[in-house]
Amino acid sequence: MQLGLIGLGKMGGNMRERVRRAGHEVVGYDRSPELQDVDSLEALVGALQAPRVVWVMVPAGDPTRETVEALGNLLEAGDVVVDGGNSKFTDDKVHADLLATKGIGYVDAGVSGGVWGLQNGYALMVGGSKEDVAKVQPIFDALKPPVDKESDSPAGEGAGFVHAGPVGAGHFAKMVHNGIEYAMMQAYGEGYELLAAVDLIEDVPGVVASWTQGTVIRSWLLDLLVRALQEDPGLDDITGWAADSGEGRWTVEQAIEHAVPMPAISASLFARFSSRQDDSPTMKAVAALRNQFGGHAVQAAKAREVEDPA
Repeated sequence: MQLGLIGLGKMGGNMRERVRRAGHEVVGYDRSPELQDVDSLEALVGALQAPRVVWVMVPAGDPTRETVEALGNLLEAGDVVVDGGNSKFTDDKVHADLLATKGIGYVDAGVSGGVWGLQNGYALMVGGSKEDVAKVQPIFDALKPPVDKESDSPAGEGAGFVHAGPVGAGHFAKMVHNGIEYAMMQAYGEGYELLAAVDLIEDVPGVVASWTQGTVIRSWLLDLLVRALQEDPGLDDITGWAADSGEGRWTVEQAIEHAVPMPAISASLFARFSSRQDDSPTMKAVAALRNQFGGHAVQAAKAREVEDPA
């Protein structure tokens, strides 16, 4: 089948290539001329035969909203728009309702796989009507990982793709997925720090690598940590600054709204906030209090030298 793909960055470009390798035709548009197959949204829509499927792979928020609105003025009844970015699930109903006034379908797709998706396939969590999902299914089949008949996964052939529910369900599922990802990365990071902090462990990268086979904590994230340590054993070339892309915050917000306890995911989100503070105001207050009530030593702000209380 044909697919229009908008946004050909790190993930979008690899998705275009994976879909083409599966035998489908992809017409891609990107603001960067060196990446695009056509030079406008109008040209992209014009190159596709009805009923069209157009996949949007641009940053969440205004870029996605503006793209969906533009497609609403270009597509026809029976066409389908897929939002494969990291949009907030509450945006999906707004987009779906807008397109529905013109008879255009809408599917939200949570996509996981990062820059490795071209090689390994992408895990897909989608929301929308059965009819709209069916129109896109050949593309989902091309993108998802191949069935591993030798795998001992209890999911079997269902692994890698799920029609999670109506519009919004795909991005909600991806939001929770990313919240879990935050907590897993935080746990691996804390374990690494403790290993590196003691003299007893002489081969920290080796210990981490030993966990990748046969243990209950093995995962693809752990494999990636091993890869990072192979490239930079002490992680000396990077700073301990970590951004959050939104899904962690939204997951915690939903946990509060539905009274679901999420101590691990919440703590991992707050740890990322801490990583961006060169000089934590909280710890300044803690140091000042320790000095006030116990006369404990503090460090001078400029010299970073320990100053004992007078």
